[in-house]
Amino acid sequence: MTDGGMVLDVLDLVGGVLIVLGTLLVLAAAIGLVRLPDVLSRMHAATKPQTTGLLLVAIGTALHLREAADVWMLVLVGAFAVITAPVTAHLVGRLAYRTGGVRRDLLHRDEMDPDRADR
Repeated sequence: MTDGGMVLDVLDLVGGVLIVLGTLLVLAAAIGLVRLPDVLSRMHAATKPQTTGLLLVAIGTALHLREAADVWMLVLVGAFAVITAPVTAHLVGRLAYRTGGVRRDLLHRDEMDPDRADR
């Protein structure tokens, strides 16, 4: 086996490990969506591990494919996920708070409470 073949084998192995880790993170996010008690906790599970898992899968897939067009497409997918996930989570959180979908007993500090004394 030549050195070039060994490098490709290592890239395939690293790519496979990243894909498996990303898939496990996405699975954990899906379980969190079902098991967590309120909207804010579910929102956290839907954004942080899901986005990180998607990025790991995209990087692992890019290591497997190694074609310029495929890699750039995966970069765009990752960039759109990183850009849109925080905005979506913010809007969902504000909507849940305003419509009463947030369990106030689970909040440590309520920054949006109009009756706060420190304003």
